Amino acid sequence: MSQLPEVIRSFERVSAEVVQQAGTFQAAILADVAGRRGTMHARVAPVHERMKLAGPAFTVEVRPGDNLMIHAAIALAQPGDILVIDGKGDQTAALMGTLMLSACKKRGLGGVIVDGAIRDRLELLELGFPVFSAGFNPAGPTKFVPGRINHPISCAGAQVNPGDLVVGDADGVVVIERAKAPAMMALAVKKVADEAARIESIARGDTAAKWLPAALRAAGVLKEGEEL
Repeated sequence: MSQLPEVIRSFERVSAEVVQQAGTFQAAILADVAGRRGTMHARVAPVHERMKLAGPAFTVEVRPGDNLMIHAAIALAQPGDILVIDGKGDQTAALMGTLMLSACKKRGLGGVIVDGAIRDRLELLELGFPVFSAGFNPAGPTKFVPGRINHPISCAGAQVNPGDLVVGDADGVVVIERAKAPAMMALAVKKVADEAARIESIARGDTAAKWLPAALRAAGVLKEGEEL
């Protein structure tokens, strides 16, 4: 039986058109229309709350504290790709810092997501490149443990396949399967419109959640015919 190589160089990416559309939506909107699935654990957060990213996932699996394969990924990734790095949530050593992330920006990548620690926080704020991580640590990494590139990974509790749509903002990161991403865009448009209409009605004084009484009855909180 043949075995996949550790480094996969070619894979199908979510289309640039879908990426452009997805970048106009909040991660929360996309998470809702995707069935409230695909979100990463809240430990993965942007270095600055204003940072946003959207693009195809370029997946990297590393051993905790070792960034050898991240260097390889930077060399292989295409402009617009989002490096999604399964660092096993380890925060005992930084996997990336200003030097590597400056190279990512220079190569035109769309951003970096690390389920692990990074460093040089203040310099990264000035770099103007979207970076999400599980934390910070001044200790540097090792560079000699093999890993894998563009295999399916689990990153902060979310399954990520190479080429999947990844969107991140102040609320966190959501991953949508590449094949399902185009259909989610129309649902997201409708969701935004519905929420805008609801905000308008709240502004007019209609603050009641019309679904709430039925939900409370179904949960046994209210008896049939009883109101709040």
